[in-house]
Amino acid sequence: MINMAETTKRPLRNRGFYLKMKFLHNNTRHRYFKWILWFSISFYFFSYFLITQNKPIITSLSRTTFSRTQASRAVVEESPLSYLQRFEENSGMKVYVYDLPAEYNSDWLSNERCGSHLFASEVAVHRALMKSPARTFDPWEADFFFVPVYVSCNFSKVNGFPAIGHARALMASAVVHVSSHLPFWNRSGGADHVFVASHDFGSCFHTMEDAAVAEGVPEFMRNSIVLQTFGVEGNHPCQDVENVVIPPYVSPESVRTTLEKSPVTGRRDIFAFFRGKMEVHPKNISGRFYSKRVRTAILRKYGSDRRFYLRRHRFAGYQSEIVRSTFCLCPLGWAPWSPRLVESVALGCVPVIIADGIRLPFPSAVPWPEISLTVAESDVDNLGKILAHVAATNLTAIQKNLWDPEVRKALLYHDPIIEGDATWQILVSLKEKLGRSHKRSRVSIQ
Repeated sequence: MINMAETTKRPLRNRGFYLKMKFLHNNTRHRYFKWILWFSISFYFFSYFLITQNKPIITSLSRTTFSRTQASRAVVEESPLSYLQRFEENSGMKVYVYDLPAEYNSDWLSNERCGSHLFASEVAVHRALMKSPARTFDPWEADFFFVPVYVSCNFSKVNGFPAIGHARALMASAVVHVSSHLPFWNRSGGADHVFVASHDFGSCFHTMEDAAVAEGVPEFMRNSIVLQTFGVEGNHPCQDVENVVIPPYVSPESVRTTLEKSPVTGRRDIFAFFRGKMEVHPKNISGRFYSKRVRTAILRKYGSDRRFYLRRHRFAGYQSEIVRSTFCLCPLGWAPWSPRLVESVALGCVPVIIADGIRLPFPSAVPWPEISLTVAESDVDNLGKILAHVAATNLTAIQKNLWDPEVRKALLYHDPIIEGDATWQILVSLKEKLGRSHKRSRVSIQ
């Protein structure tokens, strides 16, 4: 869609163009001349309007090519020029965003949760890239190609959780679409194409680890780049693909609203906080134990400890509890990662990471060892002693690092993108993978 500049109606001057007519209403001839005159004047001003609109005609390569005029205007209006210049000078990297049919993405937004739940990074990244300084409307100059497919918005009517049994088929269909309409997938085998997999086990597209491992990464995606919330140290079938670990989605608006009421430097009267699913007796679902029993161990050990504020039931305003807490427990769920990691950092509560071998997002921008604690899953019985020791020794230093606004920014997605935020960090990570760009490889050969 081309944004046309707003036009200003120019009032007739008081002098220089004044008409005074007297019509005889009972005279048919005069009435006829009246309509002729008014039609002529209206046609004149309408013609003047069209002539003065000096808009270029924009042709398109296909339905996936957009107006560059629109892009440059939007970016300049929403972002400082120096910000654009810095990005382009530092990388020169270009990303083309495929314009897929609505059934792959925007149709899912009919459910409001699609763009706001913890898996909504797939939506947030798409929206931010649409307005990013790295976006190009010419696919021939692109280094990377972003394939915007929302697979985590199919919510179960039984429990309200995302049902992703359709994910592989939807992704495969999107690949067929882009490879049949434009030549860029086939020329690189998808090596310079980027997807988002924001659910529990990422590009394996399954919510249970044993099933995810058994199925592995779909063959058609194995040569591509996947932005995924799942990440662990060492080898794992669900990261057997070029990948970037990204944070889960937390609404920056909700964080800002909470901090307006209670700043990060405010009073913290809760020592250790956790709200979420904790089973007194972990449910054995087909041999699977939720959280590897870690959350159950925490509840049993510290449920009656007055230093620990543990709650098992949902509360919509629980960010108000995080901002009052000194330590926020971040145990694994089905997968190692958790939105609590982002919420804790964003609201100034020291995250206590209890998820063995987890890979954390953007380690070059977020100094995780300096802002968090890591406790082994097998060591939760000593959690109270560990937290008490930290509180008595280096808590102030940790909080000073944690409360740096740049750290908070790096884990939140903004629309439009701002320098240093989560989508910016994704672009920085992609810059490190420019060797996969078909365009760059052709240039280096020449």
